[in-house]
Amino acid sequence: MTTSAVRLYRKLDGLFCVYKPAGVHWKLVRDTIETTILKGINALPAPSLPKEVRFLPPSSAVAAAERAAPSPSGPETTAVTRTETNVVARRTPTWVPVLSKHPLVTGPEYRRVRVAVGHRLDAFSSGVLVLAVGNGTKVLNEAHTSAVTRDYTLEGEFGTATDDFSHQGRVLERATFGHITLEKMDRVLAMLQGANQKALLMYSNVDMKSQEAYELAAHGLLGPEGKSHPILTGLRCTHFQPPNFTLEVRCLNETQKYLRKIVHEIGLELRSTAVCKGVRRTRDGPFTVEDALTHHQWTSDDIIKAVRHYHATKKSKRKMTTDKLTATSASQTGEERSAL
Repeated sequence: MTTSAVRLYRKLDGLFCVYKPAGVHWKLVRDTIETTILKGINALPAPSLPKEVRFLPPSSAVAAAERAAPSPSGPETTAVTRTETNVVARRTPTWVPVLSKHPLVTGPEYRRVRVAVGHRLDAFSSGVLVLAVGNGTKVLNEAHTSAVTRDYTLEGEFGTATDDFSHQGRVLERATFGHITLEKMDRVLAMLQGANQKALLMYSNVDMKSQEAYELAAHGLLGPEGKSHPILTGLRCTHFQPPNFTLEVRCLNETQKYLRKIVHEIGLELRSTAVCKGVRRTRDGPFTVEDALTHHQWTSDDIIKAVRHYHATKKSKRKMTTDKLTATSASQTGEERSAL
């Protein structure tokens, strides 16, 4: 018979995402989620204790024997012994709980929960962080080997160069930025995106003249096989007010340090310098900022809702893909019949 804690743990089996704030290490987020889940599971009512049969004397008889018992020496010793014998003889079988199975003795039912982290964020970055509980870790491992893109918002500032490409690093150089315009910025971004597009085609190992390449590109599935160098599949400027600017980036196999370096290289291409003031992930595969649980939502109930939403979305996408393939095969069969 499954307990309420086991049933709750099964409901948590899957993927969900949280919003990691800047300045917090991803390990602290994972440990906090794990502790929250354990507290929620172990706070449920414990199952009733198992019972066993024991032969217990009636409490009234025992109390009477104790009250009537004189000193162990003397002529009354024989009478006391007879009284104790009668009490033992009158013991009756009784069902009593097994106290050795009590939670205060055995401890909590769950002491560890498997919580895995997807594509990590460093301590200075914020945004969507995908987590897996239970068997969801298998799906997370499959996502690592697939060409899943992620979206970022990068906050940059012209005029300064640092040793780690961020505004918190040691300043190495300062430069002017009055000559930079939005048109120049767009030309540099187009150049970078074109270079990365060539790299994407090179690492994909697919003949660009084949039907397979066309279908993969049409469905947005064209990408490198396995691990490769970081690749930018999309890059555009959404805010330009020198010295500050904002970029939206879509990429594969990236790191946050690489994205900060991209901001630095854009500054160099514009004959200036630039540092990255913030990195924020807005999407990781199917998970977006709207799906992410904020810190006050890191509870068992909210995590269960997020996992259910993920399973429902996945099921609907699978159904849509099946219906689309069925419609395509039916249209091809109709065309073949009309040709005959």
